[in-house]
Amino acid sequence: MTTTTAICFDLDGTLVQYDRSFDEILTTAFERELGTATEEMVGAYETGFFDAFEGCTPEPYHAGMRAALAEAEIDTDVDALVAALRDEEFAATSVSSAARDCLSELGADEATTLVVCSDGVGEWQRAKIGHHDLGAHFDETVISYDVGGHKTDGDPYDAVRERVDAEEYVMVGDSHESDVVAAREAGFVPVQYEDAETDLFAILTAML
Repeated sequence: MTTTTAICFDLDGTLVQYDRSFDEILTTAFERELGTATEEMVGAYETGFFDAFEGCTPEPYHAGMRAALAEAEIDTDVDALVAALRDEEFAATSVSSAARDCLSELGADEATTLVVCSDGVGEWQRAKIGHHDLGAHFDETVISYDVGGHKTDGDPYDAVRERVDAEEYVMVGDSHESDVVAAREAGFVPVQYEDAETDLFAILTAML
């Protein structure tokens, strides 16, 4: 009998690589929309964003932008700032040929189900998947905000098990805490991935 395997991939920092830091992306968005950017604005944004994000509060990007604008005492359209940030973030990302080749190879195996398992806001992350034309590779997409808890809480891993019936579950990601420790606790086989040029297919086939 053929063993069925669900292979889950983290999105940011694993499938999708960044060519600059988030602070640089955020600064560019501020400068584009406001004509100014300071370290205090960046810090206020990050505090506002993560306070909302950690509790899965709706619209964490808007919360971050409101905090940054309050710090700078600027009154402007928050929606436009969030849209500028998304544009700049997507423009700063890429998917390596090694990652694309890996997905194509794994997807050709009928016993393998491919899943995106990512912390983040559902609409934002799905738009990023579409931006990089990755959707056709995956059978399921599980985003933490959609299931009400992040990977360290275990909720996305529970959702994967509910949606995908497999004999073995694998998690490929760049975060030790979220993609290794939490995955192992959920009964997944963790594969920590940090190098965009690593041949993921060779690593995975050596394990499975």
